[in-house]
Amino acid sequence: MQSTALRTDLIHGLDPVAFVRAVTGFDYVDPWQQEVLRSDADRIALNCCRQSGKSTISGLLALHTAVYTPDSLILLLSPSLRQSSELFQVVHRFYGAIAQDAPIRRESALRLELRNGSRIISLPGKEATVRGYAGVDLLIVDEASRVPDDLFHAISPMLAVSNGRLVLLSTPFGKRGFFFTTWDSGDEWHKIRIAADQCPRISEEFLKRERKSMPRWFYAQEYGCSFEESCAAVFDWSVIEEAAKGKVEQWRV
Repeated sequence: MQSTALRTDLIHGLDPVAFVRAVTGFDYVDPWQQEVLRSDADRIALNCCRQSGKSTISGLLALHTAVYTPDSLILLLSPSLRQSSELFQVVHRFYGAIAQDAPIRRESALRLELRNGSRIISLPGKEATVRGYAGVDLLIVDEASRVPDDLFHAISPMLAVSNGRLVLLSTPFGKRGFFFTTWDSGDEWHKIRIAADQCPRISEEFLKRERKSMPRWFYAQEYGCSFEESCAAVFDWSVIEEAAKGKVEQWRV
């Protein structure tokens, strides 16, 4: 009996997908979610539509890291504390399935510390809040397209010594900011894009209603994972890019 438990624990440690199936009770895990769980990339960008399951799978990745990497530090960041706490609730909800095998040392509304020394901490996306942390093993940034650029510059040093992993998950929010730049030109990133029509849990009937009820650009952004031009922008992104390359025709006035 004990050998069976050890064998199962070993399988779950080596294969995060098997762990997720056991914790959630889901027989089916989307192929792209399996790709996220099994990826060994240290930089992952998830450009996924609303309700695709990106927060759920990221929370489960955080939980697997905490359980099977002792003394690990996992930070969950979002633009606001409310959003960060929502991601933390994903972790807390599924933790109940493994509580006996991974006992808690300390717990609060935004923090989970296991007896193996691992910590999962939820924080609002503010530079002053995150600067005190170092040696981060896994940093997950939810709604990354809406996180200020100065925060990304502040969090990078936290991964320097630990060689920790950084996972960005978001829907697009215009052609601006760190998330857009990462998606547009970050060649060293493992990028995964999942539009609404690729998610088996979102029906075509629902998407038809949504297309009729909102502007084309907004639907393309929220459900098509497209980086659309901001309605408030004076110049298109393509014009700005050409200007940076010195290829814009000059007009004499």
